[in-house]
Amino acid sequence: MSSAPDTGLHVAVLGAGAWGTALASAACAHASTMLWARDPVLAERLRTEHVNTRYLPGVPLPDALRFTASLPQAIEHVTAGSVPGLIILGVPIAGLRRACQDVATQLTRIGRPAAGLVWTCKGMEADTGLLPSEIAHQALGDHSGLATGVLSGPSFAKEVACGLPVALTVASQDEALRIATIQALHGGAMRVYASTDVVGVEVGGALKNIIATACGIADGLELGTNARAALITRGLAEMSRFGEALGAMPATFSGLTGLGDLVLTATGELSRNRQVGVEIGRGRSLPAILAGGLTAEGARCARAVLKRAQALGVDLPITQAVCEVLYGGVAPKDAVTRLLARVATTE
Repeated sequence: MSSAPDTGLHVAVLGAGAWGTALASAACAHASTMLWARDPVLAERLRTEHVNTRYLPGVPLPDALRFTASLPQAIEHVTAGSVPGLIILGVPIAGLRRACQDVATQLTRIGRPAAGLVWTCKGMEADTGLLPSEIAHQALGDHSGLATGVLSGPSFAKEVACGLPVALTVASQDEALRIATIQALHGGAMRVYASTDVVGVEVGGALKNIIATACGIADGLELGTNARAALITRGLAEMSRFGEALGAMPATFSGLTGLGDLVLTATGELSRNRQVGVEIGRGRSLPAILAGGLTAEGARCARAVLKRAQALGVDLPITQAVCEVLYGGVAPKDAVTRLLARVATTE
């Protein structure tokens, strides 16, 4: 069995879904890496088979990658290197609060520092409308001084796991955390760029899923590629307005975590958010789609985004139309008609 390079950096990826597994596989090339799975059965299958048949079937995992169902063991692994290690939270936004609380508990127990933690989830908390960084600040409590950041960008987990080219952005106010994340992941087919605009990166991740759902609805209605291009472009304008109202840097939305991720999610065949929209456009109901196992963050966070935007006085017509279709009983064709009937404005 091959071993990870001795860089002194230890990485723990918490969450053995498709994206967590893909990132753990990439980190193995640069650091001693352990992947934590909440389900002990899954962890044991990963250890014995070195394939995540549940989330990435047919994709072999690196021999050097280690697995555990013990969160204390995963955090101990991070703090056992010769330099402060990196925790990557590969959990959905619904699990972020609990994950941060659990990490804080373990770091207190161990009493040794980590370089910090980065999360990969996209969206806003459904009941509070908070961004991931706001959730983490609340959940970490006495560890609010722990360096934190977000890792995002146009990426499908399966392509990353297969070693295909990808470019991501790590955003954090802490330079050491940005450096540690780049050290853990940058190289080979993966490029990682640094940013300080945490809010901008998170807003891009939330809004692009909603706009992708809108594009899927248009595709399901067979409205053509002109309509899709219009939705992407005007969706980018919504993303920018909302982000700037929250203090984001305008330039962020023309980069990987804005335009880049939006184009991928709105057009890619592997996009779950787009696929939910396609099914809606073809006449299926959201409950029926979700019951069939197809989930997407755009549908989960659309109402939270719209509510927060309204509180800020920010107009998000596409997001509002998606909410009306998903939750207001408005037929997709009627929502499109309403969008087309809006008064013309300057771009």
